[in-house]
Amino acid sequence: KQILVLGLDGAGKTSVLHSLATNQDKRSVAPTEGINAICINTEETQMEFLEIGGSESLRSYWKMYLPKALLVVYVVDSADHARLPVAKQLLHQLLQNNSTLPLMVLANKQDLEGACYITDIHDALALSDIGDKRKMFLIGTHVAEDGSEISSNMRDAKELIAHLVLETK
Repeated sequence: KQILVLGLDGAGKTSVLHSLATNQDKRSVAPTEGINAICINTEETQMEFLEIGGSESLRSYWKMYLPKALLVVYVVDSADHARLPVAKQLLHQLLQNNSTLPLMVLANKQDLEGACYITDIHDALALSDIGDKRKMFLIGTHVAEDGSEISSNMRDAKELIAHLVLETK
């Protein structure tokens, strides 16, 4: 069982994963070509993250990994207003056949000028339409370029993911 990390290309999935794994911020600029797997250990549990690239050619693979998922972490670029409708459409397609899989949406790049507020991301992705049976979380995040310690929001996301993993095992 693994934690699926999905989202459009350029949303910051790899940077988020790196930050969760190392507790250090480091923005990645190279897109993931294919799949990126990372194990993160906490005191309570071991978490296996599987990031699948977000380019159009890789999105068809997302559904194949859903049956093995404990949780979906969906990363959205808060400053990319033009692609929010595509992010919404893909998210809804992905989740339509699984009404109970927990979802964590990371509204990433909150530090960029013009980034949507969390409430706007909630509305743009129509998260209230996703269903009442599923646990769902929306957290604003950002990854600095300088290698500093991760933000409190990122730490909160990591703790929440660990808690959800423990709950579902």
